[in-house]
Amino acid sequence: MTDSNEQQPMILIVDDVPSNVQILARQLGTIYQVKVATNGVDALEIAQNNQPDLILLDVMMPDMDGFEVCRRLKANKITQKIAVIFLTGMQTESDEELGLNLGAVDYITKPLALPIIKARIRNHIRLKRQADLLESLSLIDALTYVSNRRRFDEALMLEWKRAIDEGTPLSLIMIDIDHLKEYNQHYGHGAGDVCMQKIVAALAKSLARPNQLIARYSGKEFGILLPGINEQAALSIAQHLREYIEKLALPHVYPEENTIVTISAGVATQQKIPEYFLPKVLNDAALNALYLAKQNGRNRVYAH
Repeated sequence: MTDSNEQQPMILIVDDVPSNVQILARQLGTIYQVKVATNGVDALEIAQNNQPDLILLDVMMPDMDGFEVCRRLKANKITQKIAVIFLTGMQTESDEELGLNLGAVDYITKPLALPIIKARIRNHIRLKRQADLLESLSLIDALTYVSNRRRFDEALMLEWKRAIDEGTPLSLIMIDIDHLKEYNQHYGHGAGDVCMQKIVAALAKSLARPNQLIARYSGKEFGILLPGINEQAALSIAQHLREYIEKLALPHVYPEENTIVTISAGVATQQKIPEYFLPKVLNDAALNALYLAKQNGRNRVYAH
């Protein structure tokens, strides 16, 4: 039984016979979110837009058979990780081998035994959830609980390509915690870790949109991706973040007694990105701006 606080897994049923779709939808609809399609084209569109956890896919369909649908699903980065179970009357070993080689997780022949289908779906949903959890954990920084460098690099590439395709700006803020080394030397590394956690939690809380990703870039540097944000707005966000951390007034003894922990920030924006540019251009520009902010006294924002 699904916890009321946990989102129900989503299943897409693809079959050109309406009665088959209705039977499966009725049996599974009390346990899962169910989407349906009666042809391959609609199935691909629904899969891309809704990202179901699992697809029950009939093989024998007109125009585009299930094997071709599976090929296209697995060739698309957006849908390639969706689990696919073939439901088919084709019972030869070569057909089953083809389906599994195309990337399906299971191959069930008709006539369908609903208790068996439910059990297999349950097992595959559980496996997918475990795989998703492991993958998400591999993208999280263990100390600060924000995205790690791997996730940052992936997101930067994704947003870079999107900005080129859509002709929208992309901004990046690079942030450094000022004098953290001296903080660690005076208060201890344990206290320094807690200080970093407080700062990063405050930064993450201050971001206004879900697509504004914050990630730990290096030891005490953090990157914030701002898709669709121009330079002026990015500077405003960076200044707000700097002031917000300043208002936390976390005590520090460096560079003198009775000072507080602050951050420095570097901002870079690409407004119209030429296709031959690489994301490193934006990354390096933000790092250079951060270097200038640190060189010119810290606790300030510079733009490149």
